[in-house]
Amino acid sequence: MSRILNACNALVRRDFRRQTLRVSARSFATDDGDGSAGVLGKRLKDSAETVIIGGGCVGVSLAYHLAKAGQKDVVLLEKSELTAGSTWHAAGLTTYYHPGINLKKIHYYSIKLFEQLEAETGQAVGFHQPGSIRLASTPVRVDELRYQMTRTHWHPTPQFLIGPEKIQQLFPLLNMDKVLAGLYNPGDGHIDPYSLTMALAAGARMYGAQIYQPAPVTGLTPTADGRWDVQTPHGTIRANRIVNATGFWARELGHMIGFEHPTIPVHHQYVVTATVPEVKALKTELPVIRDLEGSYYLRQERDGLLFGPYEKEEKMKLQDSWVRDGVPPGFGKELFESDLDRIMDHVEMAMEMVPVLKNADIINVVSGPITYTPDLLPMIGPHQGARNYWTAIGFGYGIIHSGGVGKFLSDWIMSGEPPYDLIECDPNRYSHWTTVPYLCAKARESYGFNNVVGYPKEERFAGRPTNRVSGVYELLKDKCSMGFHAGWEQPHYFHKPGDDIGYKPSFRRTNWFEVVGRECKLVMQDVGVIDLSPFGKFIVKGEDSHRLLDRLFANTLPKVGQTNISHMLTPRGRVYAEVTVTQTAPGEFLLITGSGSELHDLRWIEREACDGGYRVSVSNVTDEIGVLGIAGPKSRKVLQKLTDEDMSDTAFRFLHCRSVQLAGVPVRAIRISYTGDDNYMLTMLIDRTYADERLIPCVCVCVGELGWELYMDMQNMSAVYQALMEAGRDENIDNFGTYAMSSLRLEKGFRAWGAEMNCDTNPLEAGLDYFIKLNKPADFIGKQALLEIKAQGLSRRLAFLTLDTDDIDPEGNETVWHNGEVVGNTTSGSYSYTTQQSLAFAYLPVDLIRVGQKVEVELLGQKYPATVTQEPLVLTEPARTRLQKKNQSV
Repeated sequence: MSRILNACNALVRRDFRRQTLRVSARSFATDDGDGSAGVLGKRLKDSAETVIIGGGCVGVSLAYHLAKAGQKDVVLLEKSELTAGSTWHAAGLTTYYHPGINLKKIHYYSIKLFEQLEAETGQAVGFHQPGSIRLASTPVRVDELRYQMTRTHWHPTPQFLIGPEKIQQLFPLLNMDKVLAGLYNPGDGHIDPYSLTMALAAGARMYGAQIYQPAPVTGLTPTADGRWDVQTPHGTIRANRIVNATGFWARELGHMIGFEHPTIPVHHQYVVTATVPEVKALKTELPVIRDLEGSYYLRQERDGLLFGPYEKEEKMKLQDSWVRDGVPPGFGKELFESDLDRIMDHVEMAMEMVPVLKNADIINVVSGPITYTPDLLPMIGPHQGARNYWTAIGFGYGIIHSGGVGKFLSDWIMSGEPPYDLIECDPNRYSHWTTVPYLCAKARESYGFNNVVGYPKEERFAGRPTNRVSGVYELLKDKCSMGFHAGWEQPHYFHKPGDDIGYKPSFRRTNWFEVVGRECKLVMQDVGVIDLSPFGKFIVKGEDSHRLLDRLFANTLPKVGQTNISHMLTPRGRVYAEVTVTQTAPGEFLLITGSGSELHDLRWIEREACDGGYRVSVSNVTDEIGVLGIAGPKSRKVLQKLTDEDMSDTAFRFLHCRSVQLAGVPVRAIRISYTGDDNYMLTMLIDRTYADERLIPCVCVCVGELGWELYMDMQNMSAVYQALMEAGRDENIDNFGTYAMSSLRLEKGFRAWGAEMNCDTNPLEAGLDYFIKLNKPADFIGKQALLEIKAQGLSRRLAFLTLDTDDIDPEGNETVWHNGEVVGNTTSGSYSYTTQQSLAFAYLPVDLIRVGQKVEVELLGQKYPATVTQEPLVLTEPARTRLQKKNQSV
């Protein structure tokens, strides 16, 4: 170890003056610190369809894909030279693997592109594909690999779970004492980032794109028609859209138009050795290894080795001064000072796993900036709040993302909709609550969590709570396990004395399993209360509001005083969003959506309103209104104690609403259906009263069992909650959380957006036919596509499965098998405490969806028997009551 440390220190001293940055404030616009730019070499275009700002591998990939797709007038502006920033010093790792679902598609496309790019462009890319192995050295890690295998079998990604013997064969220099298993991806490897970028640039130019360098952007001005004037020292370009692909300069470009993009540079180090005799003697290149417990990657570099660690959050280093003061003038192809003390724990683990490292000479230490977002995922797509402003920023792994993201964004720009669901990378998942302290805390956590075990239902706690807490947070925080939803804290489940408390993640049933069962029983037999404040809430009104929403939604619009469930579709007929719609007054609508899609949906609505010239106002009132759900067969009785209004079933007509008084608070009550047949619920809305006595209504969402939802000013939420709990003492009222709600909704056959429906699915295959009115006069978005889909017939449909399991339950995205072949995937799953069995929704071929059909669902490497079952498995309380009365009358 002393040899490697001494060699590293000598190298750092030698190169410190040349490579170390000098931190000082600067403008994004400058190239060398004095506001000037070098000679451009050609005349700047006056206009462009798309202007991409930033010449790293991601920006250049987008230029290549747009030009190849046939878009004319594609322009890329680079402030200094291509690859400056993070691209040039990247380790260049490429892998098919990703723990997410659709990000696997990004990785897959990138590798397939890299394989043929040299032949297409004539530019060598230095692509090596020796494969990669993720090493598991604990039983929990082996479970993690099995968990990832079942999430991959239904994808084209080549991935295999292999044992020690095969690992030793592939990487003979490993110390196998601790190795239990490995996740092997043939075709993985590494690529030269500079050569890759130059090949993409050659391809972009070949297909007609213009690349200007040095061309720093000095200003961005929106025009009245939604276009942009992009100012540079060489002139101004009028662009139909702009794409921020500026890497760690993303915040500074965002500041030009009023955005605080939550990105921050992180110091990442890797070490390169001289020739290692044992490596040189090998006949084939070693696969890349990722030692999950050691938290580092290691690959062959010529006849030596390259390895890079991810330090724990207490040791890693942020360049937070750049967030405060901006990137230093002239910084582009410089490095940070190395700090080997930070990584020595990982160096020791690497030398134990690969003993030849102990005698290796170090020839280079690279410490450079890479950009992180709070959750480590990039921000890809159009940004809410500015027309035709797109982002491709926040890439911690820009090399492997570059090809797939360029294709993804190009397809979206050309067609007007995302080619597949990638909402986890939506730039609109962040908002005002993403403060700089939060950003720094989460970036530290995310960097340190690079190789931690990836459990289902994972929670990360740094930076919490944000300023997004509901009016009952202080009352509930010590009674429950909180989950994080779009900045909000929301109870997952509640613990009582004697319960096994604390966050204890597992791939199997864990400490919350029995607790959630208790809450489900509460809701089924008595009455429970849940905090639902994270719902997104919008008010749409104006003389064209009806016309706008009729264009956006596939369902007919509710009449004044009524409510329904509606869906926004894409032009291809995919489900972009599910929204609850209430018309509270003529031309005034309240829309409610899920917490994770708040700004995702708002942007879609605002874009259609602007592009179509509709005379409407759209207001986001999410943070102003708190929401409490009260559910269960005794919920009506509890609420009746707080109002003089008749709350009986006969007093309310189906899908109607009216104002009542609840403990002195103005309330609008709504009876709403979720599925359109026997499954229905009652929902209540509390109005907000302003100084002018004008009532502004809020919105309602189905809980999944007989229930009511109470919407109120956030400041009144605590008082309403306490009134409910006091009124419900005799009815055994208590709290329940989102885990119980998820179980209850699944056993009743309720679909969820983001699981059973999203931009990868159409509403017909998802079983949403009731909500899709193909015969309504309005030409809603996606109508023509759905008519074609219906005429062609479906190839798959959503099926409801019961499973025979043991101590494990499906979560969603598991592989479904039939006769030894992969036939589909689950979308969500849970345990039904009412029927005492595991349940799941799954997409299956239409010839396998008949009731009674037998299939298998893979969980942790084992295939469990599953049966297609008639849904719903459990009727809602009103349906059960009607059935009981019918049986009694016979």
